[in-house]
Amino acid sequence: MGRRKQSSVFEDLYGIAAALPWWVGVALAIVAYAVLHRYAIAEVPASAAPGQIGQTVVTQMVKALSMYGQYIVPLLLLAGALASWLGRRKRQELVRGVAASQSGDALRQMSWRDFERLVGEAFRMRGYVVAETGGGGADGGIDLRLRKGNELALVQCKQWRAYKVPVTVVRELYGVMAAQGAAQVFVVTSGQFTADARAFTSGRHIELIDGQALTVLVKRARAAAPTGSTARPPAAANAPTHAAEPPKPTEMSPAAVPGCPRCGSAMIQRIAKQGANAGNPFWGCATFPKCRGVRGL
Repeated sequence: MGRRKQSSVFEDLYGIAAALPWWVGVALAIVAYAVLHRYAIAEVPASAAPGQIGQTVVTQMVKALSMYGQYIVPLLLLAGALASWLGRRKRQELVRGVAASQSGDALRQMSWRDFERLVGEAFRMRGYVVAETGGGGADGGIDLRLRKGNELALVQCKQWRAYKVPVTVVRELYGVMAAQGAAQVFVVTSGQFTADARAFTSGRHIELIDGQALTVLVKRARAAAPTGSTARPPAAANAPTHAAEPPKPTEMSPAAVPGCPRCGSAMIQRIAKQGANAGNPFWGCATFPKCRGVRGL
């Protein structure tokens, strides 16, 4: 592998602001201007007393750097904040597009980068803190790192429209999970998984989410999010206690991916690991272990 190009301070400032919520970047820009402006207008003695020449030179250098920095640093932070806001808006548009799609075309027609953005936003809406690693190309390496509490989960996105994801991909990711000490791994595809890939997950902390399950996951996450409440004003006005229930039947795809009987979240195919049904597939709640709802296939 080639050595990664070292970024400059300016690139780091921009990158930090772009990775944070946009309002944090704006707040940092204001603070940076206030601090640097204070140094920029500070009085520097024209002549130095004996023994204080070094201190005077340093003060003059700080003042000179602050004169430029008071404008450059806040502008970089504001640019990063703008990128953060635009990125957030883009992800929300992707979520709306998939939620409104009836045929699944919106998911299949996405670029690999938009697909990763969509998956990241879906996990954010499920309560995870998401870090987009930038992967190194389409489907390369770990695409997302998720945190909920003290647990780390890894996500690899596969934007494959015509092929099923084979067991080799899942097996390799399981090795990465062990190497990085992650508690769980998610493999998300716009297509499907082979039977061997699904069988490999038995007894392992690996979740396979195919295109159909992802679509339902996005629709349900959006329906549960606060921003989705504007889509239900008539129901809220007439029957407040049932405002969250009516959209569910219309937002789900036909019974292919059922809802959890306990919490209403999307369900994912799993393999029973023990008991009389060991080795048999069943529907398990996607929020496990928070919810332990199950359905038979």
